[in-house]
Amino acid sequence: MSDKINLKGRHFLTLKDFSPEEIDYLVNLAAKLKEKKKKGELTCHYIGKNVALIFEKTSTRTRCSFEIAAHDMGMGTTYLDPKGSQIGKKESIADTARVLGRMFDGIEYRGYGQEIVEELAKYAGVPVWNGLTNEYHPTQMLATLLTIREHLGSEKGIKLVYMGDARYNMGNSLMILSAKMGMDFVACTAKEYFPEAELVEECQKYAEASGGSITLTEDVMTGTKDADVIYTDVWVSMGEPEEVWEERIRLLSPYQVNKEVMENAKKSAIFTHCLPAFHDLKTEVGRDVFEKFGLKELEVTDEVFESEQSVVFDEAENRMHTIKAVMVATLGEWE
Repeated sequence: MSDKINLKGRHFLTLKDFSPEEIDYLVNLAAKLKEKKKKGELTCHYIGKNVALIFEKTSTRTRCSFEIAAHDMGMGTTYLDPKGSQIGKKESIADTARVLGRMFDGIEYRGYGQEIVEELAKYAGVPVWNGLTNEYHPTQMLATLLTIREHLGSEKGIKLVYMGDARYNMGNSLMILSAKMGMDFVACTAKEYFPEAELVEECQKYAEASGGSITLTEDVMTGTKDADVIYTDVWVSMGEPEEVWEERIRLLSPYQVNKEVMENAKKSAIFTHCLPAFHDLKTEVGRDVFEKFGLKELEVTDEVFESEQSVVFDEAENRMHTIKAVMVATLGEWE
């Protein structure tokens, strides 16, 4: 599909490893593969290939995206849940990588530290794909970019505002994506939750090359003024103690995405979220938070989540198409 970009055999661990041209290529490839799926055109050119899906953290969208994408292309999948492998327990990561690399054509990892997926990549001998680590979420970024293009036409020069805890995978990755692709990135949050200075400095260099910018602010109205994209994520990961919930709610409540925030953005602005979102009381976690803290909504109000500006489910679908593109590009295109 492309004579200029060749990603065969490459790992997909963080967007820091990819040039703007390579990111553009992956998203364009995803758009082509999405069109083929919508038209019912078969892409099952990988019959006989198999991929391992390692999930130390469970998931709905990432697992389904990898499994459906692989199935569409004729590949077999083996899902290894937190209890389904000995990785890092009875068997070292390096040994696990070398075993799986002998059996599979590609390996996906979703779990904890970035160093784990990096070590898998070092020893596997086949492409390794990052489905999420504490530090980065690169497959989500491709879905974000595809969704932006579908709704806004282009990402160049747009203002993307991330509201919430910007120290981890989503804040980090959105900042990298924006800086690489010429967007104006704003982390709008309490100063305690600003991204690490070292990564900010690195992204500022990317932004200088692309024409983008990086801004950190605690002021909601300044940060979201004339925004093109408002993005948020859950404030607390599952399993964290109640003390963490109390602190995050106290510090992040001013950064909830609500009607006032969206009205401060451009009229054409879109809202998105990597999901799951706590915008009502229809989940166990939502009801538990309501009982303990009296809040019916957390990072986003139900009004915004269900509004016409919300593109969260478009982005959720695009996870599948962009993950398919990553696998096609790194396993080798069929043309």
